[in-house]
Amino acid sequence: MLRGLTKAGLGSFTDDKQFIELASEYSFQSVDLDAKDIIEVYGLIGAKELLQGNNIQLGAIGLPVEWRSSHEKFSKDLVNLASAAKAAQDLGCTRCCTYILPSTDLKSAQFMSLAVKRLRICAEILGSYNVRLGLEYVGPHHLRNTWKNPFIWTQEETLHLIDAIGLPNVGLLLDSYHWYTTGLSSEDLSNLNEQQIVHVHINDAADLPVEGLKDNDRLYTGEGVIDLPLFLKSIKKTGYSGPISQEVLTPKQPSESGEELIKRSKIGFDKVFNNI
Repeated sequence: MLRGLTKAGLGSFTDDKQFIELASEYSFQSVDLDAKDIIEVYGLIGAKELLQGNNIQLGAIGLPVEWRSSHEKFSKDLVNLASAAKAAQDLGCTRCCTYILPSTDLKSAQFMSLAVKRLRICAEILGSYNVRLGLEYVGPHHLRNTWKNPFIWTQEETLHLIDAIGLPNVGLLLDSYHWYTTGLSSEDLSNLNEQQIVHVHINDAADLPVEGLKDNDRLYTGEGVIDLPLFLKSIKKTGYSGPISQEVLTPKQPSESGEELIKRSKIGFDKVFNNI
């Protein structure tokens, strides 16, 4: 498994080049960034050289389509998906991810129908470029009634959604915070097979009742109460060998520099990875 970073919780950087170079300097092996943006700034050859020269892989791109909103917004965004997927393919990235909120203002059945249809369309386009689509269920309890009607917030329900979409390039984005806040076990992870996992996020939680944990108040890897070695050991049993990308959502922008926070993240990764 590859040690990876997203920019979440890491403050600001001069540009993607600085982020990639610092990730490499502190022994990370992948980063989650927008492939299209990197190519637009550095050119395709320059982008490849930047990644390869730092021994960094592009872990995943975010789905650049707002599929939860109006038909007009979905259609407008969809136009740009093929070019985003092509950019990912050009940089050797095979993962694209989106999240599923656990409640909705639409009627639940209506939103399920919408999700299946729209995510299938996205997955079909991504599949044309050998890119997989990872779906992330969101566990924190407070989001389950933020909107009018309940929706998906468990791994099992997300697997049912994936089955309904019915395409082989769709799978799970697993996140340690959501695994913890939904009360899942080691077996819930280890019983998956490698093909069901597209991508993995890692982060930690404060020592609070699970029901009180907020989605945007996470801790850095290895600094909280989640049994992260168990989380990773369980995923490793499936045969998954891809990126484990840190994603730390915080209430406000950190005051420390990006380098300080990447160094801090490395300490946490060493603590966790040395125990698997």
